[in-house]
Amino acid sequence: MKIAIVCYPTFGGSGVVATELGLELARRGHEIHFITYSQPVRLALLNPNVHYHEVNVPEYPLFHYQPYELALSSKLVDMVKLHHIDLLHVHYAIPHAYAGYMAKQMLKDEGINIPMVTTLHGTDITLVGNHPFYKPAVTFSINKSDVVTSVSQSLKEATLRLFDIKNEIVVIPNFIEIDETINRNQVCKRSVMANSDERIITHISNFRKIKNIPDVVNVFYRIQEKIPAKLMMVGDGPEKVIAEELCEKLGIQDKVIFFGNSNEIHQILGYSDLFLLPSETESFGLAALEAMACGVPVVSSNTGGLPEVNSHGYSGYLSNVGDVDDMAENALKILRNEVVLNEFKHNALETAKKFLIDKIVPLYENVYEEALEKTKKNAF
Repeated sequence: MKIAIVCYPTFGGSGVVATELGLELARRGHEIHFITYSQPVRLALLNPNVHYHEVNVPEYPLFHYQPYELALSSKLVDMVKLHHIDLLHVHYAIPHAYAGYMAKQMLKDEGINIPMVTTLHGTDITLVGNHPFYKPAVTFSINKSDVVTSVSQSLKEATLRLFDIKNEIVVIPNFIEIDETINRNQVCKRSVMANSDERIITHISNFRKIKNIPDVVNVFYRIQEKIPAKLMMVGDGPEKVIAEELCEKLGIQDKVIFFGNSNEIHQILGYSDLFLLPSETESFGLAALEAMACGVPVVSSNTGGLPEVNSHGYSGYLSNVGDVDDMAENALKILRNEVVLNEFKHNALETAKKFLIDKIVPLYENVYEEALEKTKKNAF
């Protein structure tokens, strides 16, 4: 099957999921065409089945905001015709599903009927998509998709609650690849970040307000009051400066390392003892799953899709949003005792195995077949 994948080429969860999905599909023999405005962060063009096509948006003084949706629609039309693509898989309802629908209509005028699968990831629904300016377009785009998927049951329910959706929504969770050998024999490198008696706490995100970054620092502050610990802050965004200032105010700046964006996430997680994710909301919690896949237990908020990923009292603990005292206490339950910590690490890895990529990707292949069948039936 020849599949065009449209996504945001960023460090964010949806871009990572779309890229990893495409790479796994390519390994399964499908021909994958990534179509976006820059090369996705994790995309390695080493597989002959993987292709990347850049969307160029010409700049004209007439436009205050350059019309990316138009450029994307036109690029999709050109690539479908040039490479005989069978199916569009767009990640994010806006602008990608909207641009995909326009491409479908243009292609239909030329006698080409191509199905479109839309995957909802979260922000496109719960934040941006629900804005009154965008809500009609998002509703239209979802209803005009041939098949719609969401990354969690929680996100599906939010979509149905916030929008007038006629389409069925299929829940296909995010997935993970597990390498159980990561950093197991590289203790010397761990010493660069922390002393042997210190626990390593990690947080990874895009440092947006929704991630409750000050809560990460405040939870860690309470942890380090009770046990020796270091905090690894991985990522970049508008809340990073606020976090740095809070660390200085609390006098713990020497116990916190800010990495910025990194391509060595698995290495950092390989040394970690606990992952903190106190977000205001998470449609799924991919960062938590990536931590668990490295054998790192998670202390998180209990919002959105996180309870579908993090098993309370088994792979980690869940707390109410903003309850930093409870999060700190839960963290200490895990970290104080070596035997307990190792049990939680084992449980985290076992939980992550439920989301192995070879279990999830066939669900997408089934959806593609369903979309193709639906398009064939509608053509007659």
